Amino acid sequence: MYDYHTHSFFSDDCSTPARDMIDAACRMGIKEMAITDHYDPDYPDKQYLFDLDFAGYHKMLNEVKEAYKNKIKIVKGIEIGIQHGDSLEKCKKAANSFDYDFIIGSFHCAEGYDLYSSRGFYEGRTAEDTYIAFYTYMFNCLKQFKDYDVIGHFNIIDRYSDEIPGFFVYSDIVEEILKLIIADGKGIEINTSSFRYGMGEHTTPTKEILHLYAKLGGGIVTIGSDAHRARDLGYRFDYAVEMVRSAGIRHLAVFDQRKRNLISLDAL
Repeated sequence: MYDYHTHSFFSDDCSTPARDMIDAACRMGIKEMAITDHYDPDYPDKQYLFDLDFAGYHKMLNEVKEAYKNKIKIVKGIEIGIQHGDSLEKCKKAANSFDYDFIIGSFHCAEGYDLYSSRGFYEGRTAEDTYIAFYTYMFNCLKQFKDYDVIGHFNIIDRYSDEIPGFFVYSDIVEEILKLIIADGKGIEINTSSFRYGMGEHTTPTKEILHLYAKLGGGIVTIGSDAHRARDLGYRFDYAVEMVRSAGIRHLAVFDQRKRNLISLDAL
């Protein structure tokens, strides 16, 4: 297994020490584990700053990569919460502040609102308008921000929205985002936390989005549990592999020093 989205106590929403996560990953036989703690500059919910102790975090990444090198490959990563304006400049600075192996670009906010606890982004809009606004925001940010390797939980808005409109409503703007990602040489992740959030077979990304990505020529895919607890590592990895296969993609992407390699699904 290759779990390319995990967290430790350096993330504001996680209390699990990194070594506890790594020890559990070793017991499970995970071959590579990306530690990708949160940095969301200017996160609007002040209960969760999602700032990052960069000095401590970088020290931890270097230490565990060395300490566990004979047991598991630790991928030094970060999950950057992308926002517009001055926040985008902070994202760029963070991405280039350390010799990361791997960077997830995620959208936890839009238009200055967090998608989880605030209803501000949703108020006064139909579900259809909300989805078009969210993906338009993503598109506009990604035209400016290129310092990432994959987009995390592409359709995270599905997790929090009261209503999910039909894909045809917003498929045009999603297609434009996917074309941009592909042109920039970037990928997307399959984030299996959708099962833990009770979304069932409505995955992140949805099969519609994944298949469209592949149809447009995309082939860079990682799988991440988004685990904040050791017991969630590697969650539904086999299901995610079959999703990749069903889209006609025959490999997973892995990273080292921001350089991509491909692992055949048949070798998993």
